[in-house]
Amino acid sequence: MTTSVFDLFTIGIGPSSSHTVGPMKAAAMFARELTAATSEPITRIRIELFGSLGATGRGHGSEPAVLLGLEGADPATVETDRIQPRANEITDGGSLRLLGDPGREVPFHREVDLILHRNTRLEFHSNALRFTGWAGEQVAAERTFYSVGGGFVVAADDDGHAEMTHERIEVPYPFRSGADLLEVCESTGMRICEVMFANECARRPAAQVRARLLEIWRTMQACVDAGVATVGTLPGGLKVRRRAAALYDRLVWDAEAEAARAEAAGLARSEGMPADRHVDDPLIAMDWVQLWALAVNEENAAGGRVVTAPTNGAAGIIPAVLQYAVRFVPNGSSEDAICNFLLTAGAIAAVYHQTASISGAEVGCQGEVGTACSMAAAALTEAMGGSARQACCAAEIGMEHHLGLTCDPVGGLVQIPCIERNAIGATKAIASARLALHGDGDQIVSLDQVIRTMMQTGADMKAKYKETALGGLAVNIVEC
Repeated sequence: MTTSVFDLFTIGIGPSSSHTVGPMKAAAMFARELTAATSEPITRIRIELFGSLGATGRGHGSEPAVLLGLEGADPATVETDRIQPRANEITDGGSLRLLGDPGREVPFHREVDLILHRNTRLEFHSNALRFTGWAGEQVAAERTFYSVGGGFVVAADDDGHAEMTHERIEVPYPFRSGADLLEVCESTGMRICEVMFANECARRPAAQVRARLLEIWRTMQACVDAGVATVGTLPGGLKVRRRAAALYDRLVWDAEAEAARAEAAGLARSEGMPADRHVDDPLIAMDWVQLWALAVNEENAAGGRVVTAPTNGAAGIIPAVLQYAVRFVPNGSSEDAICNFLLTAGAIAAVYHQTASISGAEVGCQGEVGTACSMAAAALTEAMGGSARQACCAAEIGMEHHLGLTCDPVGGLVQIPCIERNAIGATKAIASARLALHGDGDQIVSLDQVIRTMMQTGADMKAKYKETALGGLAVNIVEC
């Protein structure tokens, strides 16, 4: 079985796929199990967050996520501007509505019913949640879940071991590794996007595959639009200023002002333009790419609607590079081109998901921003006419130059250095694609080798550098 593109691109909420989206899903899963386990009134629910969730869950929105999840909220549809207000109502009112049913009020007291185990890590994964529900004095249900990155949730069995339950669907072109993917492409003559599309059509009709891909793209665009339209500071106490709106205004002003002056003076575009406002800068496209990435990740940090790509912490890279393809690559704006870009990116993400990790709590930011850069680089390479082998080369380059990248969020918030990392990761993806296109796809280091290296590096990385806010920039910034 090959991971679906729709497992890797999911519509959800910020600021974190592993700390917000996953916990909301896990809480809803437990609420359904609890209601199925007993018909007696539920008298108490205890929530325990372990490891990285316990250490940085407060800054990542884990607490309101689990409360609304117990009330049946879904990350894809929940009203983002109601999450924190509703969580406050639950905390202040001392009760929650199990699965949103007003007739199933359950007492909730923040001090005793939501426990953060900051220094305790369960064996399987750093992001662990344990729920216990009582009916009277009897435990009606108890369940442990692991939020393993990208919004994926794995339940534990009665012995605490992860239950890897996936729907088994036979696809025509299964692949697990980069080598498998290349072998399929070269034996069939298909592009990576075509292989992934054929596999998706084994799960649902072709028209539905295209419709869902375009919905993902529209959600990404809406996220960019919201980011460039919003000013002010981000929540959480660091007082990080939102920059996307000001950068957008400057870029639009440049283009409009230059055109008006040139027309009035009868000048060519490059004449009469002040040096510090010069739009004919050959790298002006990079300003736009960084703008799009900043806009998405500012929205993510504010708890807005985003698409995991493959995680929330790296959500800005794919939209920024895809927008670059739409705006600057010939024929890149067609619906076919957009769908193909997402399919190629999804195929590369599937390799990472099946053979490695996309969790910052497990391997550091190399598994999030590094993977997203790798995905975008491969997708852009195919969009620009590159072969499957060149696309895999670009994916390898994208990851190679993120090896060792730590996850060290200041204040436990997905803001510093996460937002800028997406902007830089997007430009790295474009550079990786262009570099790969200058070669024939043969490389000394393969995609699979760099992925193995990433996993080994993550295993060697100290735990404090993996989404705990206990190392790196997180402890070297003086808070005023």
